This record gives sequence, structure tokens and C-alpha cells, in this order.
Amino acid sequence: MSYHIVIPARMASERLPGKPLADIAGHPLVEHVYRRAAASGADEVVIATDSANIRDAATSFGAKAVMTSESHTSGSDRIAEAADLLGWSDEQLIVNLQGDEPLMPPLCLNQVAELLRNDDLADVASLYWPVSDPEQARDPNVVKVVTGRDHGALYFSRSEIPHARSPATIRAASHGQYSWKRHIGLYAYRAGALRAFTSMAPSPLEATEKLEQLRFLESGHRIVMAEACEFIPAGVDTAEDLERTRKLLISGC
Repeated sequence: MSYHIVIPARMASERLPGKPLADIAGHPLVEHVYRRAAASGADEVVIATDSANIRDAATSFGAKAVMTSESHTSGSDRIAEAADLLGWSDEQLIVNLQGDEPLMPPLCLNQVAELLRNDDLADVASLYWPVSDPEQARDPNVVKVVTGRDHGALYFSRSEIPHARSPATIRAASHGQYSWKRHIGLYAYRAGALRAFTSMAPSPLEATEKLEQLRFLESGHRIVMAEACEFIPAGVDTAEDLERTRKLLISGC
């Protein structure tokens, strides 16, 4: 299977400025992400950045990097520009691996690319993980997804979806007998669909939930979903996340 991985990385993280170059076991965070990507079956791994410091760091550990605009507001926009700069065709499969995911299992990268390749009707593929804890289901920082019988995403939300209305269902959920689906922000796109997506204005639902994948659904595009083949640990958003990740990587996770 032929696919490329693009890692969008920028220095201006709101909660953890300079995050891509944060030291973990003697190497920058973005290098750990790159090594996970390089262990997959991807034909090529590219770091897309607006920072000369990140570009220079990438070059120092042997990664390919492309400089993109400082004006991008999302990783999707940055990846779309990288695809243009690299001359990729509209049919090229691209996996978006966020630059703060140093614990991403390489098999999940292959899985999401293959999921898209095998669904001719889909423009995007993504993954989820079962959640049986009602507190997580109600947590707005945990994005939930509901899917149809054809494995297509019906909706993504920060709210508890599906909402358990009956007391019996609520009791079952509280005892771990019911699973919600936590959306994992790992995507595969066809380059043409990504280009079309970044040319659209943000949609009303996207603006409400602050979830850009709703732009795809609201414009009638199919997102095919599957349960991740391996558990995917949380990424690095805060200083506490960084310290947790340091301990895991130093211990050989």
C-alpha cells in the first residue's frame, strides 16, 4: 500500500509554546513522532512547519521538512500546502500525524491508510476507541463519534453521544456494559479531498463544536471509521502531558 505521512508542527502552541522541540530523553518531541512514523509502512514521511528551528532540527535527525505559511490556523491547511509544494496528485493517500503524538503505534498509521484505500466512497478515514466510563463520555475534552452500520461517521460531538435516555441504559453504562466511541484525531485523506476541504469556509456545526471534521460531514463527505487496532495513548498538550510522556518513553514504552 502506498501512502505518505505528513507531520504538521509549529512552535506557537497556546498551552505549551515551543512544544515540538521540547526535550524528551535527549531528543526533541518531533523526532520521537517522526521515528514512530518512520516505523510504519509509509513511502515517505514529511514534517510540515513554519519554523526554521523545527526545519533545522528535522534536518539534523535525517527527516524531510517543508516550509509552509505562518498564517495557517490548522494542521489540515498546513498539510494541504505541503501536498501542493511536493506536487502530490489528488489521488495520493496522506495520513495526518499530529506533531504531539510521540506514542502513536505505527500499526495504527497503516490501519487508517488502508481503511481509506479500501473504501472508494470515503474521502477521509479515522479511528476511535471504546469508552465505558460515563465521566469520560460527559467530558467535553473527549470527542465522541457515532457511526452507522456502514461504518461511516454520523456525527462528532463534545457532548455525550449517544445520550442514554432510559434509566436501565444509564445503569448499564455506569457499570461499564455500554461503550461510547472516543474519536482519535488521526486522519487519512485523499489529497484532492483535503484540497477541497481547505477551500471551504468553516461550517456552522464546526464553529459550534470547534471540531473541523464536521465541515466534511456538513458538506456531504463520507468519513469511514474503525476501532483502532492498538490503544493510542494521549498526546502532549500540556506541561503535565510532557512529563508523563517523558516517563513513558524513558521507561521504554
